[in-house]
Amino acid sequence: MAYPSRLHPDSARTGVIDFPTVNRAALGALPALLGRWLPDGKKQGHEWVARNPKRGDRKPGSFSVNLNTGRWADFAEAEARGGDVISLAAYLAGVTQYEAACELAKMLGLKGGAE
Repeated sequence: MAYPSRLHPDSARTGVIDFPTVNRAALGALPALLGRWLPDGKKQGHEWVARNPKRGDRKPGSFSVNLNTGRWADFAEAEARGGDVISLAAYLAGVTQYEAACELAKMLGLKGGAE
């Protein structure tokens, strides 16, 4: 079965969520979200630079999130990177992207999260 691009494969079992809409809304609230998720970080230009809470970072620097696009990376860990706010939320919470999208939709007050 082919999935439309806006659907995550998990959605076949658990409901439909519009990933682009959730990502756009989350991007609009990104500074507030990062203040909550990565409170020791700070804005540097168009980046939020922080310690990676998933490992023993001693000082901010290698973990950053682009405030314009939501792309993020931990430059000390090759696999720790993503292209949007949903993938960041999933990484930080240790959940699937579907679960992260549902939680973000609720947090941001979006109607029609998972149906």
